[in-house]
Amino acid sequence: MSENSARSVTVERTSTGHYVATNTRGGTISFGTGSGSGSEFTPVELLLAALGGCTAVDVDLATSRHAEPSSFTVEVSGNKVDDELGNRLTDLAVTFTVAFPDGEGADRARMILPRAVKTSHDRLCTVSRTVEIGTPVTATVEDA
Repeated sequence: MSENSARSVTVERTSTGHYVATNTRGGTISFGTGSGSGSEFTPVELLLAALGGCTAVDVDLATSRHAEPSSFTVEVSGNKVDDELGNRLTDLAVTFTVAFPDGEGADRARMILPRAVKTSHDRLCTVSRTVEIGTPVTATVEDA
C-alpha cells in the first residue's frame, strides 16, 4: 500500500436528519434524509452520484483530449430493495449519453468512447470496482 492510499471524509450532524461531509482538502457537501421539502441528496443518491462521477471523470479525460464534447451526461439508476439481506441497491446501471461536434478529433473521441467506458468500469473507477468486488465495512463507536 502506498503512502498516498488513505482516503477519508468526516460527516457532521448539523440538525436532525441533516449532515455535512468534509474532505481533507476542505470541500463540503450537505446531505440528509430526503424527507420534507428539502432538495438535499440522500446517502443513496450520493452513492449513485459517486458511481457516475467516478466513471465520468475517467471517460471525460480519455475522450476530451481528442475533442470537447458538445454534451456529456451520465445517468445512474438502481432499485432500492429490502429483503433477507437488508436494505441495498440492485440492478445498478450507468448510462452515458455523449455527443461530439464534427471533426477528426471528434471522430476519434466517438471511436474510443465505448472502450473508455469499459476500461473505467472494468479497471479504473475505484467506486464501481469497490461496489462490484465488495469489501468489508467496519463500524465502531469511540468515546467523545
